[in-house]
Amino acid sequence: MGTLLNVVVFLPLVGALVAAMLPKGEANQHRTWALVVSLAVFFVSLGLWFGFDPSRGAPEFQFETNVPWIASLGIGYHVGLDGVALLLVMLTTALAPVVILSAWKEIEDRPKEFYIALLFLETAMIGTFAALDLALFYVFYEAILIPMYLLIGVWGSENRVYATVKFFLYTFAASVLMLVAILYVYVNAGRTFDYVTARNTLQVTPAVGALLFGAFALAFAVKVPMFPLHTWLPDAHTEAPTAGSVILAGVLLKMGTFGFFRYAMPLFPEAALRYRGLIAGLAVFGIAYGALMSLVQKDMKRLVAYSSVSHLGFVMLGMMALTAEGLTGSVYQMLNHGVSTGGLFLIVGMLKERRHTRLISDYGGIAKQVPWLATLFVVVTMSSVGLPGTNGFVGEFLILSGTWLSRLPSAGLFAALGATGVVLGAVYMLTLVQKVYFGPNHNPANRHIPDLSVREAFVLAPVIVAIVAMGLAPQPMLQIAKPSVDRLMARMTAAEQRLREAAPTLRPLVGTEPAAIAFARPPAVPAPAVPAPAHGDAPAHGSH
Repeated sequence: MGTLLNVVVFLPLVGALVAAMLPKGEANQHRTWALVVSLAVFFVSLGLWFGFDPSRGAPEFQFETNVPWIASLGIGYHVGLDGVALLLVMLTTALAPVVILSAWKEIEDRPKEFYIALLFLETAMIGTFAALDLALFYVFYEAILIPMYLLIGVWGSENRVYATVKFFLYTFAASVLMLVAILYVYVNAGRTFDYVTARNTLQVTPAVGALLFGAFALAFAVKVPMFPLHTWLPDAHTEAPTAGSVILAGVLLKMGTFGFFRYAMPLFPEAALRYRGLIAGLAVFGIAYGALMSLVQKDMKRLVAYSSVSHLGFVMLGMMALTAEGLTGSVYQMLNHGVSTGGLFLIVGMLKERRHTRLISDYGGIAKQVPWLATLFVVVTMSSVGLPGTNGFVGEFLILSGTWLSRLPSAGLFAALGATGVVLGAVYMLTLVQKVYFGPNHNPANRHIPDLSVREAFVLAPVIVAIVAMGLAPQPMLQIAKPSVDRLMARMTAAEQRLREAAPTLRPLVGTEPAAIAFARPPAVPAPAVPAPAHGDAPAHGSH
């Protein structure tokens, strides 16, 4: 089964190498080849979905391959998937064909290099989620910068050079600090980069643990991005081509939230407990800040970009709540954001192809000309604002309820302030719908805009299906994520116990009550208590 994961990781790279040998001038040939490869990767990845076992007692990481790579340095090729990584890999493989099809007519200049960059990027993204060796993870994590730098810098808009340099400097500088932390972990975990081994053997003082956690957290906070490290994102989204914006919103930003879930919190649980109040506060501020900034934007892509800051603030808030509901909602909201925000960028890109402008003021009253585009935009908007029955509602409901039930300081205030982001989200998104699609049509250039084409219908159909399916039947995905959530909860509870032994008067930190997740299990089955760590997954006696 490990072979199946390796095929999913490297098949896009093989496709990119084959594309490099194809004749340069045949644009349709390159588009078709990239689409065929991405569809093949998606269908192969379905084997991961159907082969994954989320039952109690199943291995934490499945589809594993663990062989030496650079044995003299303790670096191995160790890959595998838990439930959260599997969900993000499936999101990546599902979005890739959609992205390639969306760029079919937009990219006319250097199509060969464009599709090679997209296929290379897909391998780097899947590898980042699958890596279980810290050095291997860092290689995949940094390899993403190369194709994204090209996608924005070569095929972006007028200010693409400024945007791509800013994106590169922000993410690379923060990642260098994480590399230093990885090297420290390597030295103090038995000279191995293996994540599972390091997680169980690393022992550091509280001060060192705080510094290491800070290095990892800073790198991931930039990637999320969290306020105030978010300023690269609006520029990158605005200047990137549509395909770049969809990949950036749909997958790349999740590497920051996934990094907290997989690396920063499990490796340094005591430090995470100490500083989660600060991170939650920044998340809540980012929710309100991103929403307010969206309200005043004149560019549609910039508005959607700032909405990402707000939506990903919800993800971080749920993660820091450390309740079963909050963590589960956080994982689900990662998927929701990729679907809904990716859909918004796709439709904005379609409008730009027709009118060659992203300014809201250049539109108005176009619903009569493009009724199908208007209808689908409204559906995706309802998902973005969390309308019940759509995927966005499930994630936000779990996050806010999990925050309310958490033992965060002022948990009720955090939940209430987070809820204002839902209200503001409805305000700026519905205002956008009104200004672009409804009202009087005073601009003659808007009176002959073509409606949805067949190709564009195929692009948006998976997004609409995902919005409805994830909103009405979230249980399969929540059930896949549940074992990973339970293990993280158990690890953080064990860390709290160690802190309590050092300071008996410490107030409770982790929501250890058996919180029932209505969407994650049938209601007739009582909610079990948080399980103890599986054999071989005992928490490290880390910072005391």
